[in-house]
Amino acid sequence: MADAAKTISGVFDGKLAYDAAAFKAAAETIRHRSGKAMVESFPAGSFGAPSAAKVEIDQSRGEFAALARHLESLAAALSLAADNAPDGITESMRMAPGMAMGSSSLLGKRAGSATDADPSKMPAEHVFHLILQDCTNCHAKFREKRQ
Repeated sequence: MADAAKTISGVFDGKLAYDAAAFKAAAETIRHRSGKAMVESFPAGSFGAPSAAKVEIDQSRGEFAALARHLESLAAALSLAADNAPDGITESMRMAPGMAMGSSSLLGKRAGSATDADPSKMPAEHVFHLILQDCTNCHAKFREKRQ
């Protein structure tokens, strides 16, 4: 997932040339590894080495599953954006200057925040930022820091 995120980030940062197929493949990697697949990767009692998963996954299974599903829906929207932009990043894929990011992900969102909106109607760049936000929130709560 980290490599997929680096690919998408490189495209939005202008460090990598836009390639719709590569962009879509990266989004699909995130989509396929989130949702049900992510939850099934961490069954009850699977915390600790070698995964660095915290016991909080077991203690907050519903929250973890909701976050995994949210990540999947965001990645699906990003994949759709690649389908709709075969020749390059469109202006509609970019975040507008000053666009609000919302409060945070499912771990602490406020009602009416950007995470409540339909991600397929958001600029792809904004959706990607929400994906990164979900990753950060999930790792902060459910993953041990590695040295």
